[in-house]
Amino acid sequence: MKKITIVDTQSGNILSIKRAFEKCDAEVEISNEKEKILKASRLVLPGVGAFNNTITKLKSMKLLDIFNDDKLKNKPLLGICLGMQLFFDESEEFGAHKGLKLIGGRVIKLPDLSLKKKELKIPSIGWRKLILTKTTSNLMKDLFFKNFREDNKFYFVHSYYVVPNNNDLILANYAYGDFLIPAVVGKDNIIGCQFHPEKSGPSGLNLIKNFISI
Repeated sequence: MKKITIVDTQSGNILSIKRAFEKCDAEVEISNEKEKILKASRLVLPGVGAFNNTITKLKSMKLLDIFNDDKLKNKPLLGICLGMQLFFDESEEFGAHKGLKLIGGRVIKLPDLSLKKKELKIPSIGWRKLILTKTTSNLMKDLFFKNFREDNKFYFVHSYYVVPNNNDLILANYAYGDFLIPAVVGKDNIIGCQFHPEKSGPSGLNLIKNFISI
């Protein structure tokens, strides 16, 4: 049984993430202790709510710089929803706020397209299909999307989205009106999902199983 360490950001989706990983036969611990996080074999960074609130919590727990530690350099790290957004340099949510700077880019507000289509409201809530990008195949991408099908749908709820400096880091998008919104990003040992795999039924559980196997 492989072990997963969920970083305790005190966010509301931690327990549902824990249950989803346990359903996929992983041993799960939730921790905000630096030594336990550094010893983890696989890490999950969850998050819901406001960007700066979670950054402030990580700072208060002295965890703001831990993700740059050499001990975590080659260990798989999954960011979920806000957790993925935290990987980036900065966010414009409720002002300008610095992120973890693991991936170059920023987090900006979704365009308001509700005048064109009533269903395109902010926040963007609902089930969406992923459109895999044609970025160069790499081991992390291949493993994460193992057994993926084009008709799979995933559950999204967000008002802000990531804009990487390097578009090659976008592994999948979803269609939001005429826009393509990054849904999955990846860099080295890092994978980020804008959607909630723990709330996405069998399709989400498949990605969780794939992450466990990395």
